[in-house]
Amino acid sequence: MTVGFIGLGTMGAPMAGHLLKAGRDLVVWNRTPGKTDELKAAGARVANSLEDMAWDCGVICICVNRSEDVEECLKPIWDKGQNNALIIDHSTIAPEAARRFSAESYRRGMRFVDAPLTGGSMGAKNGTLTIFMGGEEADVAKASGIVEAYAKNAQWVGLSGQGQMMKLANQIAVGASVLGLCETMAFAEKAGLNKQQALEMIGSGAGGSWAFNNYGPKVLAEDWSPGFSIKNQRKDFGYCKDAAAQVHADLPGIEMIDALMKRLDDEGHGEWATCSLYELYMRGITN
Repeated sequence: MTVGFIGLGTMGAPMAGHLLKAGRDLVVWNRTPGKTDELKAAGARVANSLEDMAWDCGVICICVNRSEDVEECLKPIWDKGQNNALIIDHSTIAPEAARRFSAESYRRGMRFVDAPLTGGSMGAKNGTLTIFMGGEEADVAKASGIVEAYAKNAQWVGLSGQGQMMKLANQIAVGASVLGLCETMAFAEKAGLNKQQALEMIGSGAGGSWAFNNYGPKVLAEDWSPGFSIKNQRKDFGYCKDAAAQVHADLPGIEMIDALMKRLDDEGHGEWATCSLYELYMRGITN
């Protein structure tokens, strides 16, 4: 079965590469054509259009940014796709959008699984992503056989939209852990502690987290290259807040973290890594 992959950014390109390594017949497409070159050299075919990919592929993976971007990709797939084609959407989008896309896919005789992921760019490169899968169990089972090429943990979490809900819950935890890292390391610096020692000792104990292990070295180096950018984190926080309103949940912590990130975003640093909050702390939050 031919697999299509749409969206060859920081996450999508290595994920598509793992499909090639797993022996899949792979067709790729990206809005910026130059990003297909490396995968083409490795053996992937490049679709001339999304319509051509839809005609050719029984499974299509999407890894783009927003709900609107996913819908833009889906329209030609719905129009030209194979009967019973499986669409696996790895983008982080609004849960209600995932439910709407699923309903329309089924109406067109296709299958849809919302399958947002976590694990960062290193997880994509290493093939160790965690994937939250929402949809009909039979469709998720089929999708699992595809995503196993780049996931260490892919699980069914409920019907359409619940994959996105679980991803938003994940983003709440990630945001809080990044804040904890930056606040801790700024305190350590201002207290005259050895930052390397603080990172290692706190990270090895009860204060440790994925953020400490993965973003801690970036904080030490004051390297704000993403990673995961402030703009993307704030996009996800927007989905979190909308979903929280729908289910009557309170997110005061996320409101605070988003307000802090907004300050860096407003300064033109939206493409910086989320752990650049450390810089804001070092300047002084109240300044």
